[in-house]
Amino acid sequence: MKVLIGCEFSGIVREAFKYRGHDAWSCDLLPTEIPGQHLQCDLLDILNDNWDLAIFHPPCTHLAVSGSRWFINKAKEQQEALGFVKLLMDCNIPKIALENPVSIISTRIRKPDQIIHPWMFGHGETKKTCLWLKDLPLLHPENIVEERENIIHRMPPSPDRWKNRSRTYLGIAEAMANQWG
Repeated sequence: MKVLIGCEFSGIVREAFKYRGHDAWSCDLLPTEIPGQHLQCDLLDILNDNWDLAIFHPPCTHLAVSGSRWFINKAKEQQEALGFVKLLMDCNIPKIALENPVSIISTRIRKPDQIIHPWMFGHGETKKTCLWLKDLPLLHPENIVEERENIIHRMPPSPDRWKNRSRTYLGIAEAMANQWG
């Protein structure tokens, strides 16, 4: 299967699909952290390249409700971010998953099909993650961890904090590849 992982600089989801024999590609404006099949370009330029499955991780900077105190000054940026999300959701790829934290996507476009946490997939962290799905089943937990911490929320400020908060957990990537691949 030809798989596109959009807005992924880490390569984590791409590699989970590649490991299972798929022709998986990541795409981001940033270079990849894990060498492999990565397109460093505008995602919109490759959406029509005959993908079978796409998993999109659009930037949440202007969407996530965790930053709602700044929304009053972000009307233009929010509209642009929502427009990008809508383009991804409506593109001509047969199977789509769009991932984002709790955000205005839920009220401005539609509610998510599923909400997952890393603790459902082998990691002891909480991080409410919404999935909007097109022709894909809900992800089923593969390794529930009982003890849970909110590590993501308590990350100290740093220049790379946004990157560290946005990486997909390996257990979630593997579940996506196992169940959607």
